[in-house]
Amino acid sequence: MKLSFINALIGLLYPSVCAACGSSLFKWEKLVCTRCRNLLPKTGYEMNEDNPLARMFYGKVRLKAVTACFFFSKEGKVQHLIHELKYKGNGDAGIFLGQELGKSLKEAPLFQGLDYLIPVPLHPKRERQRGYNQSQMIAQGISEVTGIPVGDKFLFRSVNTATQTHKTKEERWQNVKDIFAVKHPERLEGKYVLLVDDVLTTGATLEACALTLSAVPGINISCATAACAG
Repeated sequence: MKLSFINALIGLLYPSVCAACGSSLFKWEKLVCTRCRNLLPKTGYEMNEDNPLARMFYGKVRLKAVTACFFFSKEGKVQHLIHELKYKGNGDAGIFLGQELGKSLKEAPLFQGLDYLIPVPLHPKRERQRGYNQSQMIAQGISEVTGIPVGDKFLFRSVNTATQTHKTKEERWQNVKDIFAVKHPERLEGKYVLLVDDVLTTGATLEACALTLSAVPGINISCATAACAG
């Protein structure tokens, strides 16, 4: 009884708010309000092999499929969720985005038969500063919906590069090329893996990761992100 009173008092003083719009949540809502859940702009790219994201990688690296769950726009609801995930220590925002992405992948023929989800790695120093790898949180959410295991030990980042924010396409590529490496490549031979990241902008980071993984014999690679530019 005393604990319930304390929880109620905390809820009164610090009400839970929607991570997408900032409005107060009803007691049956969690993290994102019902209105925002219904309004988040889905891409539907998971059902289209020749979508604009897939075309970004043509002639650069061989990928089976590429998708993003939501469109990302400045000051939009998805941007707020990504901001919560990357800069506010809200790992649950990543889990939510991953779960929504997982729901779309579960019904998409192009993404059937996946063996591992491979989150784009952070350098250990950056991960310690943030408290988690945001891509791994998204991958965890996907795994909760699909049952596909997260293979977070296969790919690692050997260089702690500067942030990609505000860099040009060429600068982004120069910032990430040759900084990834594969551990236990024999366990990935002949496997179908999904590279997972938070936002797809120029595709430079995913391209660098995919090129590194493509050296593994018989591997098939697809990419999925929580969001992409709208």
